[in-house]
Amino acid sequence: MPAAALKPLPVQSTLDLPYAPVKKRPLPPGRPREWYITHNRRLKAMRLAIALLDSGVYMPNQARNETIRSTAQTIGIHPPSDTTCHMVRALMRYAR
Repeated sequence: MPAAALKPLPVQSTLDLPYAPVKKRPLPPGRPREWYITHNRRLKAMRLAIALLDSGVYMPNQARNETIRSTAQTIGIHPPSDTTCHMVRALMRYAR
């Protein structure tokens, strides 16, 4: 087979496109207060886990509370509680 027939196909990357956050929708009414607290904590933990992975922190034992809190400051969100930091490490652990 000639070498010209083995050319790789062009790959379209979505990383070059500008990032636009998803439009926020209101949370459903009528839930207990604890549901909203837990829901928002999970969202914050996911944002932090993604930011840590993007910055090169891949293992949960590398993500100390200080590291997570400095990442939160870098991306512009309030410093997380110890519970949220624990949740970030759990997300990093189970994503593997």
